[in-house]
Amino acid sequence: MKAVAKFEKVSLSQFENDFEFDFNKEEIYNDIKLPKRATVGSAGYDFYSPIDFTLAPGQTIKIPTGIRCMIDDGYVLSIYPRSGLGFKYRIQLNNTVGIIDSDYYNAKNEGHIMIKLTNDSNEGKILEIKKGDGIAQGIFSQYFVTYDDETDGVRVGGFGSTTKR
Repeated sequence: MKAVAKFEKVSLSQFENDFEFDFNKEEIYNDIKLPKRATVGSAGYDFYSPIDFTLAPGQTIKIPTGIRCMIDDGYVLSIYPRSGLGFKYRIQLNNTVGIIDSDYYNAKNEGHIMIKLTNDSNEGKILEIKKGDGIAQGIFSQYFVTYDDETDGVRVGGFGSTTKR
């Protein structure tokens, strides 16, 4: 397999800026686990929750992971819900699939990867996540461009910034 990326933590100050919950942010930051694959045959890198939380049907939570990713040009990181959470609880990512471009690493927010989950259960199931539990998975893939591609834009911001000119 070819290595094309490296996970890192964002700075403590960036994490504190993005973390909206009333917890000891420095302690949570120090315990952040970098994403990793569970088995040698796993395609996805598990992203872990930095906090305990409960999500009732219809509720949404935005989780600052404390993670950023340096990705080689020509590759992208796609973030998906963990299969088991989707199957058992109907947990969904609010943006369906998160797309982390290689230039997101240098964004103003240090490329901080956020995961926004919604409990879309129609069976009344309440999701309880403990700190360190897997909440999403990221898969790297190569992408291609057209022969007449003339893109020259440069990313400056975070979410949705590439279409704001």
